Amino acid sequence: MAPLNMSFEVACSAEHAFRVWTADIDRWWPRDHTVSGQAGLKIVLESGAGGRIYERTSEGVEHEWGEVKIWNPPRQLVYLWYLRQDRADATEVEINFVAQSNTATRLEIEHRGWERLGKTSDERRAQNRGGWESLMPHYLSAIEQGDS
Repeated sequence: MAPLNMSFEVACSAEHAFRVWTADIDRWWPRDHTVSGQAGLKIVLESGAGGRIYERTSEGVEHEWGEVKIWNPPRQLVYLWYLRQDRADATEVEINFVAQSNTATRLEIEHRGWERLGKTSDERRAQNRGGWESLMPHYLSAIEQGDS
């Protein structure tokens, strides 16, 4: 099954684009794209290979979303993705931050691994396509706002 592929340009350096995606994820990730949807939750993407991606509620309950496989700032980020799924059913997301200049970066995103999900692959791929489409405007808005 074909991966989901997206690409777009942002008006900032690759370093800034990578930092907003990773260290600043809590600032832009929409709360309706979480497990709990609770007010006051914190979204964390830990740096480095093996880093966890998760949400922590105000009560301290953690919900795992993924795990960083490749951490190569500011050029590449690869992670397993299993938000609201069992880790055994993880797909893989690869994001390449391709510097076009000091003030322009092209993001190339590939979300793959659908074929290993068997009967649910078509449904999960379609759900994730919609998720990406609703997620990207939040990321782009954070890029436009500049440093927090």
